[in-house]
Amino acid sequence: MAHEEHHRINRSGWLRAAVLGANDGILSTASLIVGVAAANSTKSSILLAGVAGLVAGAMSMAAGEYVSVKSQEDTEKADLKMEADALANDPEEEEAELAAIYRDRGLDENLALEVARQLMKKDALGAHARDEIGITEELSARPIQAAMWSATAFASGAIVPVVTAILAPAGIVVWLVPATAITLLCALGAVAAAAGGASIWRGALRVCFWGSFAMGLTALIGKLFGISA
Repeated sequence: MAHEEHHRINRSGWLRAAVLGANDGILSTASLIVGVAAANSTKSSILLAGVAGLVAGAMSMAAGEYVSVKSQEDTEKADLKMEADALANDPEEEEAELAAIYRDRGLDENLALEVARQLMKKDALGAHARDEIGITEELSARPIQAAMWSATAFASGAIVPVVTAILAPAGIVVWLVPATAITLLCALGAVAAAAGGASIWRGALRVCFWGSFAMGLTALIGKLFGISA
């Protein structure tokens, strides 16, 4: 019977962007709402702050992720072009270089040279990209995908505290929004940890701690400004 292993590394790109976006959407929007609510603001001011935070945050996440991953993609393209030029100008030297990499990994001289020759015959640039530079199809930069995941995830997370603020009576927004946010952050941390093969409890507690700290701090600031006003 064939033995299949289901590795998680191919999820790393979209999973990182999705988890970061959703976590940031929940936490930053909930913190913003709580801070404004703690300052004894009106319901309309609270909702305006929440919606503005959702839109601005989603666009900021998309732009930031795109610029960051695009820089990585530019670097990868420059390295691949450099390698393609080297392969065109001196293929023998590049073959020897690839064989040396395989020797360092434990193959003997003849086998390393034969492996390098066979791989270069099939896809020379792909072999050098993978084994010399460290660029693989699964981990290559995808700026558009990363930006879309970040914006969508942020908005998906941020919409929950906004809807909670809309539905909750003004007097309990400052309590209900953080309670909802902490519950979601706990679930998100657990799901992300499970998807990455890490401890579910550790992932959940880690996110809950920092989420509680952030919302508590913004509530305190809002309360101080509300009193001073």
